[in-house]
Amino acid sequence: LDQSNKLVTVVIYPLHGSPAMRAGIRAGDEIVKIDGKSAEGLSIDKVASLLKGPRGTTVVVTVARTGVPKPFQFNVTRAEISQHSVETAFMIPPDTGIGYIRLTKFDETSDPELTAALKRMEQAHMRGLILDMRGNPGGLLQEAVEVADHFLEKGQLIVYHYGRNSEERRYYAINGNHGEEYPMIVLVGPNTASAAEIVSGALQDHDRALILGQTSFGKGLVQTVFPLSDHAGLALTTAHYYTPSGRLIQRDYSDLSIYDYFNHVGEQPSPSQAQVYYTDGGRKVYGGGGITPDVLFTLPKPNAVQEKLLERSVFFNFGEDYLAQHPDVPENFTVDDAMLEQFKNLLKKENVDLSPKDFSDNLEFIKQQISEDIVGATYGVRALDRLDVENSPEVKKAISEMPEAAELVTNAKHYMASRHGAN
Repeated sequence: LDQSNKLVTVVIYPLHGSPAMRAGIRAGDEIVKIDGKSAEGLSIDKVASLLKGPRGTTVVVTVARTGVPKPFQFNVTRAEISQHSVETAFMIPPDTGIGYIRLTKFDETSDPELTAALKRMEQAHMRGLILDMRGNPGGLLQEAVEVADHFLEKGQLIVYHYGRNSEERRYYAINGNHGEEYPMIVLVGPNTASAAEIVSGALQDHDRALILGQTSFGKGLVQTVFPLSDHAGLALTTAHYYTPSGRLIQRDYSDLSIYDYFNHVGEQPSPSQAQVYYTDGGRKVYGGGGITPDVLFTLPKPNAVQEKLLERSVFFNFGEDYLAQHPDVPENFTVDDAMLEQFKNLLKKENVDLSPKDFSDNLEFIKQQISEDIVGATYGVRALDRLDVENSPEVKKAISEMPEAAELVTNAKHYMASRHGAN
């Protein structure tokens, strides 16, 4: 709703490489008309339906932009917007030699996309990798096996499944990592599930990667669909997935409702209560409820001041005002004192009361939010993602844990060699 209490549509961030971004539409633009038809009062679904159309056709989008006296038009050529499995992949500066890959799902393109990303990074002399699977809901089993195959030695077990009336089946690394043993950190969270847990569990059990974050979802069911009449079907659980060490991935849901299960109501078993297994290097790992991280890390919650600033949308509003005056801001700009003074003036204008101490105590947060909003508005989601990753507390923690990850493979090899020698 705008100040007149009318329903309007405002661009949050244009997707990287999208027709809208290529045409010049940016964050904060209000969509006024679509092909000459007023967009005022229309729902998001209605606006979306007017913007969509056959590939290659053109839609005329009229926008109002802060700092520009009159609305103006963009001729946007419609195109397919693809959703990639590897959403983000780049080397983290400054000269850390650490690559970052965000894998959002497991579908038919996951393996080739990962292969291409790793090739680029290895050419850049990558010395460590952060594989981010927070929020990855899973997908195809075969893609999970192929992704894990990139990092394990040829012949290592990746996952197996069996049930009371289901024959056991095991999946192994076919190609292997060809000797590439750079240290790895895998980021997981409560919504890391299914195929993403298969990969995380395999890399953890073989001491190939250090797992960091929060315990994963715990979805390890093999389901068989039996066709019924009227084009219906019955999905019946016939087996469970297990990690190489024998850990059950599936979280217990026997005494939970569907709502409680999917919303994580009820604590998962603590490591002291869970089933204990051992990695190749002899480290303890825990089964029966998702993948428990080696390094538990919970994102700090915003404090009261930060929540107030976020709720009032002051960073988004400041970005609009600032870009109206400085449309050519470079991507690598820094938030200087002059910009902070302008931000303080906006707080006064919008009656957001912030004491000098509150401002000082939250200065780094304020600078980060200003940077992210302006970069996202000017350069799109891809640039915003990169900045968000570089500022991420989880990623910073992962970088600090990289030496520990580097020791995993070495220690595991020594441990396995000593066992073989004893035999």
